[in-house]
Amino acid sequence: MDDDFIELDRVEKVFDVRRKTGFLRRERRSVRAVDSLSFTVARGEMVGYIGPNGAGKSTTIKMLTGILTPSGGRLRVAGIDPSRERTRLARRIGVVFGQRTTLWWDLPLIDSYRLAHRMYRIPEVRYRENLDRCVELLELGELLEVPVRQLSLGQRMRGDIAAALLHDPEVLYLDEPTIGLDVISKSKVRGFLRELNAERGTTVLLTTHDLQDIEQLCSRVMVIDHGRLMYDGALAGLHEVGESERTLVVDLERELPPIEAAPARVVRVEGPRQWLAFPAAQSAAELVARIAARYPLLDLSVREPDIEAVIARMYAGGTAQDEAEKAVS
Repeated sequence: MDDDFIELDRVEKVFDVRRKTGFLRRERRSVRAVDSLSFTVARGEMVGYIGPNGAGKSTTIKMLTGILTPSGGRLRVAGIDPSRERTRLARRIGVVFGQRTTLWWDLPLIDSYRLAHRMYRIPEVRYRENLDRCVELLELGELLEVPVRQLSLGQRMRGDIAAALLHDPEVLYLDEPTIGLDVISKSKVRGFLRELNAERGTTVLLTTHDLQDIEQLCSRVMVIDHGRLMYDGALAGLHEVGESERTLVVDLERELPPIEAAPARVVRVEGPRQWLAFPAAQSAAELVARIAARYPLLDLSVREPDIEAVIARMYAGGTAQDEAEKAVS
């Protein structure tokens, strides 16, 4: 694997914004959308890139594709400077920008694919293989002759994903790839992306607000806020950084005083049922064994921490206790 297939070194992007402050007066100020951002992505990795609206995710993707030029720092994709060699890079990347389609609005879906066939000069046999595979796995067969403007958001998203993959890109940038999809369609898209990565080694950088996409597809996650990288590592490690807690729900045979099983602590009691919070990094097995040896149990279950709450707390600077209280409310 190439450890610097995608490489950002202290990359910055500053926008000049003008706003009206009077009848004939305008104020000019600089907005730093990306601030000294550094990371690398190895060839074949699937990486989640998440953050709140306005964090700098889309700006980063646009610099990686060559749409925007960095204000400072160094950026390379497969050894190519995107802003200087955008046409050369275009043959090696695929992009799906959430709410902005790359399909031709008034033409049938199949015509957009035919145009991509010509534009990227895809060999006929390879084009047909890729098209048939995408049509089957993304269930586009009945939509090929439908004008894009008549497609639902979910149908168009599936169409956009197929269009981005016809020319066998080495890296795929996905912005909200499952937006507007029902549960079954989401599962199909996720399965398709896993197969794509496993079979062809396609590098995937995924931005999404649906954190189930991250949990099911990505072994690594990067969290960005105000243009700065807040976290880069395994999804499990995010819980440790955020001081995340799991919840053990214990049903006792009868109502008893709060269970004592440090470092776990009781955060809620309702009759014979008690909720205990304990560090996410700690194994539940030892805690369960200790409680079972000392208390009359009927049933118990472990609730995993809500990754959305963990990330939200990181932004807000909350505590693990805040999360535990929310988990049982």
